[in-house]
Amino acid sequence: MSDPLKVTAIVQARMSSTRLPGKVLVELSGAPMLQRQLERVQRATLLSNVVVATSTDISDDPIAALCAGLDIDCYRGHLSDVLGRFVGAVDAFPTHVVVRITADCPLISPQAIDSVVRAFLEADCDYLSNTLEPTFPDGVDIEVMTTKALREVSAISTDPLEREHVTLGIYRRPDHFSVQNYRGEQDLSDLRWTVDSPEDLEFVAWVYHSLFSDNPLFEIEDVLELLTQHPQRSRTTREAKRNAALNGVNTGAMKHSQVDLPPF
Repeated sequence: MSDPLKVTAIVQARMSSTRLPGKVLVELSGAPMLQRQLERVQRATLLSNVVVATSTDISDDPIAALCAGLDIDCYRGHLSDVLGRFVGAVDAFPTHVVVRITADCPLISPQAIDSVVRAFLEADCDYLSNTLEPTFPDGVDIEVMTTKALREVSAISTDPLEREHVTLGIYRRPDHFSVQNYRGEQDLSDLRWTVDSPEDLEFVAWVYHSLFSDNPLFEIEDVLELLTQHPQRSRTTREAKRNAALNGVNTGAMKHSQVDLPPF
């Protein structure tokens, strides 16, 4: 009898962000930002496990300490070879399916994670995400792939950008990997909910201050309702481009099929 399918979210985190160092441990409603994000990721019902993948650099010791205190699995690998770090994480914590999430997304949606994972499990593909043609806010980015595809791209890739950006080597090779995009019911892609700058952090802190104490399980629709009441507080991609780190990078043909399903 084969082992039951295991789906593991790997949250990549480091203290040495170039744009906002130490952001992952900045306080949000009484706890480090990474803790608040992990609380949200753990509420996704289709995940078997959550692992934080950080580096062996001394600057990331506080991340490992936080994970130990929260009883969250943590893998420490190379600082700049993030793809290699992910492979090390699946070696340490075996899984069939990997869900990649970055630690600068404290408004990540458990419901959206389940929707994207469910679409992947129902599809016949190597990789599925809601990022290739985004319809979700920047900061609700979810990528799902087979462990086999992750290992394969790591074995063939020598490009430093692919080692840094983990999944770039998968979706820029559509002739080698089967790739699908998940599209939500609404196009919210102009909204910016990630944390890369002090202004981003100010916005996310305001959302938590407004919603968390009364409803710690707040979801996308709750943030949208808050922004309806306070439209002047919204941040959009006009303030900062989406995926700025990949601007100018050749991502390949980007051929993929489309999964059109409502997110919730």
